[in-house]
Amino acid sequence: MTLTWTGATSGCCAITGYDITYYQEFGDIVFSASVGAVTSTTITGHLGSGQQYTFRLIARDSLGQRSNWSNALTVVTPVTDTGPDTTPPSAPQNLTVGEVPASTGTLSWSPSADDVGVLGYNVYQFDGWFTSVLVATVPGTTYTTPLPASTPLRNLYYVRARDAVGNVSIASNTVTLPTTTTTPTPPPPSTCRVTYRNQSEWQGGFVATATVHNAGAAPIDGWAVTFTFPGDQQVTSGWNATIGQTGTTVTARNVDWNRVLAPNGSATFGVQGRWGVSDAPPTGFSLNGAPCTVG
Repeated sequence: MTLTWTGATSGCCAITGYDITYYQEFGDIVFSASVGAVTSTTITGHLGSGQQYTFRLIARDSLGQRSNWSNALTVVTPVTDTGPDTTPPSAPQNLTVGEVPASTGTLSWSPSADDVGVLGYNVYQFDGWFTSVLVATVPGTTYTTPLPASTPLRNLYYVRARDAVGNVSIASNTVTLPTTTTTPTPPPPSTCRVTYRNQSEWQGGFVATATVHNAGAAPIDGWAVTFTFPGDQQVTSGWNATIGQTGTTVTARNVDWNRVLAPNGSATFGVQGRWGVSDAPPTGFSLNGAPCTVG
């Protein structure tokens, strides 16, 4: 790649050289080269065929002072230096996103021109950092795509025209497609309900009952109700269930005679215990590991 420019005008001191920076479009690596007090140079490092690059340069003088940056020059390299056609098509213009229905989006753009003929267009998705993916090759100037999934990165799209030998144009402008949103699956309706009531409370002690109701369509053969005391209650005895407590978590298991909960059936058990600071009632219950409604 041979670059030519108009030499910088010196200020106090002689121009001693130029620093050139360049990068491949849609990448995050910047390359550099330094030359002396010339107005033309050939860049060979870090260049690939059929790729788009942007170049800028800055002049420096004998005191190390530097000028402002030059204008940016964007070019695309041919796919071959020796073939019959080394001229790329012109860049597609006016890339836009049409109306977006629920799950797809349509990109459209103005056609490119080429000295031999435009064969089609490459459509790319770019994550906004350094990864571009060719997502489609189309013959016309529209492309309909499923909406991309939501990611922490960006969902940018751009288009390049291509000719018969594979030369590609400078990229079009970029556009953004909205992402799909996954609607959380609502949890199934609860098939149980638990009602907890403090029947009696005094300083340091309490008696409470809990009724578990089968709201499902099938009988429950064997049940265990689990809840957590928000206070410092300790169960000392119980009835109509086998009661166990670990820390603040209490589990009440059926006894033989109330083992089966018929549809729309219920069982009531009771606990007696002590407390020191708080006898606040539990607010969450589960039946055989599944959450229950309360009340």
